Amino acid sequence: MTLLSSLTNRLFVAMALLAVLSIGAVTYYATAAVTSQAEGELRRGLDDAGTLVEEYRTLLLDHFSREARLIADLPKLKAAVSENHPPTLQPIAADYHKQLGADFFVVTNAKQQELARIAAPEQSGILQVISVPIYIGEDAPEVLGTLSVGFALDSRAAKRFKALTNTEVAFAADGAIRAGTLPPAEWPALLPLLSRPGLTPSLRIGAEDYIAVARALPPYEASTPGVAAAAAPAPTAIILRSRTQRLQFLSGVHKTVLLMAIAAILAATLASYGIARTVTRPLGTVTNAMRDMASTGDLTRRIHLPSGSRWEDEDATLLASTFNSMTNSIARFQREVAQRERLSSLGRLSTVVAHEIRNPLMIMKTSLRSLRDGNATPDQVRAAVEDINEEMERLNRIVTEVLDFAKPIKFDRASVDANALCADAADAASADGNVPGIRLELSRDLPPLVSDAERLRLALVNVLTNARHAVVAAGNQERPDAIRLTTSRGPGDTVRIRISDQGAGIDAEDLPRIFDPFFTTRRTGTGLGLAITRNIIEGLGGSITVASKPGRGTDVTIDHPNGPPGESRSSSDRAIGRSDQPISRSTDQPMDQSDQPSSRSTDQPINR
Repeated sequence: MTLLSSLTNRLFVAMALLAVLSIGAVTYYATAAVTSQAEGELRRGLDDAGTLVEEYRTLLLDHFSREARLIADLPKLKAAVSENHPPTLQPIAADYHKQLGADFFVVTNAKQQELARIAAPEQSGILQVISVPIYIGEDAPEVLGTLSVGFALDSRAAKRFKALTNTEVAFAADGAIRAGTLPPAEWPALLPLLSRPGLTPSLRIGAEDYIAVARALPPYEASTPGVAAAAAPAPTAIILRSRTQRLQFLSGVHKTVLLMAIAAILAATLASYGIARTVTRPLGTVTNAMRDMASTGDLTRRIHLPSGSRWEDEDATLLASTFNSMTNSIARFQREVAQRERLSSLGRLSTVVAHEIRNPLMIMKTSLRSLRDGNATPDQVRAAVEDINEEMERLNRIVTEVLDFAKPIKFDRASVDANALCADAADAASADGNVPGIRLELSRDLPPLVSDAERLRLALVNVLTNARHAVVAAGNQERPDAIRLTTSRGPGDTVRIRISDQGAGIDAEDLPRIFDPFFTTRRTGTGLGLAITRNIIEGLGGSITVASKPGRGTDVTIDHPNGPPGESRSSSDRAIGRSDQPISRSTDQPMDQSDQPSSRSTDQPINR
C-alpha cells in the first residue's frame, strides 16, 4: 500500500503540505522583510554618518578660521610680529595656542620666516591648516606676517567622530591610511576602498563583516575674506559599520521566528491529522463494522456510537444511522427468509416423518405376522417382541424429536454459570462411563451468562454426543484429548463455547447439510439432534459454526450473547420476527493456525 492510497493519508498530506507551504512562505517573507529593513537602516545610518563627518570637519575649519582671524587682529600679536623677534613672540604664541586648543600654531613674518611654531608632539594623521594674514591699516594694509592654525584628522579626531556617529572611522591620504578607530593591523584591509569610492556592501575585517563607504572630503571654502586653507593632501574619510553587530539582534529574531514556525507547523500537522481522521472516521467505523460482518457472518451487526458527547460527529452519526437502517432491513429479510425456510422445512418434514415411521411399522408388521402364525418358538416370540419394543421406542423417539423440532421453544432466561453448565453437560454426555472422556478447559474470567440453562445444556449434550460417536468411529477413543470443551470470552459481549474432537470428521459434501432435519450418517440416528441444537442456539440469540476436515476432526463453536434477561419468547416468535434478539448467521471457523481443515458455512437452507 502506497502512502497516498488511503483517503486519510491523502487528506493529511494535502493539509499538512498546505500548512507547511503557507507557514514557510510567511516566515520567509517576514524574515526577508525584517532583514531588508535592517539592511536599509544600516545603509541610511552609514550615509548619515558620512555626512556628519563631513559637516563636523567643515564646522571645525570654520571655527578655527574665525578664531585665527580674531587672534591675527589682536594688537599684542601684531606688535610682537612687528618686532620680528622670536623669543618675544614665542610666549605670546604659546598663550594663544593654549586658548585656541589647536593642534598646530605657526606665526611667520612678511618674508615667510617662522617666528613661532607650536605643534602637538608626534603629530600624526592628516593636518587641516587655516592661514590668515597679519596686517595693519585698512585702506593700504601692511602685511606683517601670517598666522597658520589647524587641527589633525588623527586617531583622537576619529574617536570623537565615532562617539558622534556610532561608526568606525578612518582617514586616508595619498593612498595610505593615516588614522582610524580600528587597530592599525587592520588598516591594510581598508586600502581597496580607496580605489572604489561609494558604498561597499560587504567587507570582511577580522571576524566581523562590515558595510563601508569611502567619501572624499571636499576642499574648504572659507566664508571669511583673507582666510585660506593651506595646501595639503585631499583627505578621504572611510566610515564603517559592523553588519555582524548591527544584525546580531536579527539572529535572535530569526531563531525565534524559526522556532515559532516549527511549532506552528507541528501544530498544523497534528491538526491536519486530526481533521483527516475526523473526516474519515465515519468511513472507518462503517469499514470496521463491515469487516466484523465478514469475519463473523453476522449481517445484523449495528454501529454503536456514544451519544451525548460534546465531540459528537454529525457525519459519523448520520452514516451510522444509515448503516443501521440497512442492517435492520437485512435482519427483517433474514427473518422472512427464516420463516419461509421453516415453512418449507415443515412441508418436507411430513414426507420425511412418513418415511421414517414407515420403516418401524414394516418391521413391527413383519414381527406380528410371525406371531400370528402360531408356529413361532419361544425364542422367535421373544425376538419379535424385542423388535416390536425397539421399533416402538424408535417411533417414540422420532415423534419426540419431531415435536421438539417443530413446536415453539419457550425460553426461560436467567443468570447461569457458563462453566458449571458446560461441566454438567460433559457429565451428562459421559454418563455411561465409557471412553472417550471429555477434557474441560474452562476460563475463570467469564461473566455470568444470561440464558436458558436447560435448553443450552441440551444443545451442548447433543454436540458432545455427536463428538463421542465421531471419535469412536475414528478409533481415537483412547486419546486423553480426543474431545475438548473450552470456554472463553468471544467477540463483543459474548461467551464462546468450543467443542473440538479428533474424530472421523465430516465430508465436504455433507457439511452444508448437517443442520438439515433427518440428515444423519449413523444408522441409528434420527438426524434431528443438530437441527434442534441450532434452533436452541439461535433462539437464544447466539450463533453456531462448524469447521471440519475428514480424518482430522471437527470444531463446533458457539457464541452466546451475554444480554440481560428478557421476556420468554418462543422459536416461532423468532421465525416471524417478533424477538428482540437479532438472528445471527454462522460462518466457517478454522480449527487452528497451523493446519486448518476445510470448512463451509453451516447456516444453509435444506436441500440446497
